[in-house]
Amino acid sequence: MMYLYHAVLYGIGWFCTVSCSVVLCISGFGEKNMIIDFHSHILPGIDDGSRDLDTSMAMLEQIRAQQTDIMIATPHFCATQDRIDTFLQLRQQAYDALCKATAERGWIDYPQILTGSEVAFFNGISRSEEICRLTIEGTDLLLLEMPFVPWNEHIIEEVSGLIQNRHLRIMIAHLDRFIRMPGNKKYICQLLELPVYVQLNAECLTNWRYRHFFLKMLEEGTAHVLGSDCHGAHHRVPNLKAGRDMIQKKKGIQLLEKIDRQGYELLFDNGQTVPTKAAGYSDKKRRSNNV
Repeated sequence: MMYLYHAVLYGIGWFCTVSCSVVLCISGFGEKNMIIDFHSHILPGIDDGSRDLDTSMAMLEQIRAQQTDIMIATPHFCATQDRIDTFLQLRQQAYDALCKATAERGWIDYPQILTGSEVAFFNGISRSEEICRLTIEGTDLLLLEMPFVPWNEHIIEEVSGLIQNRHLRIMIAHLDRFIRMPGNKKYICQLLELPVYVQLNAECLTNWRYRHFFLKMLEEGTAHVLGSDCHGAHHRVPNLKAGRDMIQKKKGIQLLEKIDRQGYELLFDNGQTVPTKAAGYSDKKRRSNNV
């Protein structure tokens, strides 16, 4: 079935309207209702997340208590600092160490961990033939961290190139962190005209000033999944449940079920939930908002 979403970005001093066609193939609930954390730094000693195995195990204890079914381990990859071969080797070593530790403790109910990467945007990324090696395990889905500097047309063109030339599905990491960056309004609208998926950090839903804006994105289909972006057991802790609880409180269980189904399909249905809107950007409906 084809659903047309009109996603209205509003409430932070501006908005734009994005028409987004999404194909959904959904058959009931069951395992498609799995709780998935799409963004975490739980692997020990590989980036600025968990500093060691003890920290990772403490984080897993917190995650178990929140009944998360799947954690996607997405350590930072920065092309200016990392070589892909070395990065993948270190990631595998960290993953193996964590799995061994859980086995030694006799845990059988901890979340399934899938490996991925949080790939920092870099100039020329759309021409990198090796970038597909950094996708989420078993998928063609790449978690892309946009730059923390004012965006421009070239950046949007590079993202488009990843989709068209590298044939990847792109998930934008924690878009909530870029929404209020000065000068980014125009380019965020352009980005959302591309067939991209959007991951929000659970933390943005606990901020009373802006959560209505991000809830609306999830409700209208401009944002698709959640991540904790957890980095430790005491600082930037696993907090997926807090965001999910706020969704249920403000919007009801139906929205949570929709998010869970979308997440499952992204990982296991191999593209059954696909934004089909062609690349490009329409400026017609964008206007300022003084709310």
